[in-house]
Amino acid sequence: MEFLQWLFDAKIEFAGGQFLMLREVLGNVFGLLSALGGMRRKIWAWPVGIIGNVLLLTVFLGSLFGDASHVDLLGQAGRQVMFIATSVYGWVRWHRTKESGAGTAVEPEWASWGTRALLIAAMVGGTAALTPLFRALGSYEPVWADAWIFMGSLLATYGMAKGWVEFWLIWVAVDIVGVPLLLSAGYYASAFMYLFYGVFTLTGFFVWWRVRRRREDAPEETVSVETAHLDPTVQRR
Repeated sequence: MEFLQWLFDAKIEFAGGQFLMLREVLGNVFGLLSALGGMRRKIWAWPVGIIGNVLLLTVFLGSLFGDASHVDLLGQAGRQVMFIATSVYGWVRWHRTKESGAGTAVEPEWASWGTRALLIAAMVGGTAALTPLFRALGSYEPVWADAWIFMGSLLATYGMAKGWVEFWLIWVAVDIVGVPLLLSAGYYASAFMYLFYGVFTLTGFFVWWRVRRRREDAPEETVSVETAHLDPTVQRR
């Protein structure tokens, strides 16, 4: 209990009376480690992410934990709960895939055009539907941005669990809106991490894209090698 009390009270202080909550910093660090694990397609990315989600949940619902210095961001808090539920799904899915003898926890795949259309419709429609709900609950303005971040986070986490390469781009869309919102709300550590995530998620997108392209090229290379054994005039790559 003493450790939890220390964790809730701990701050990183700066000149001029400014400070960052240690929970916010640690939550984002765990989130970054989870993203790194996801880029490398490691199963441990999911439980590490859950730890970060629990820490950030206590941050964005500060009023429930005695923090009167920050506003509540209900969309940000709600997405931590959503993260935990979706992460359990992703954790189980990746573990089962690897245990089935697939070799890796997930193989990156492009989503179909129909799935992409559904993702866009869910992003826009979900944001529109959640905005009045979050506003009624007293979330920080502009509420549509909070709803956008919530929906994008839900779809991106689900896309990661499914192995869709496009999920990285959804994170980019979340980061573009998230940075100015968090800065205006005073969550500077999270805003900085969102800015860093924007660059990181673009890197993750190209990493998964290259993995997918190697898989697409593999059958052609195999055919070329087999053909070379049969026909000495065929050049190997």
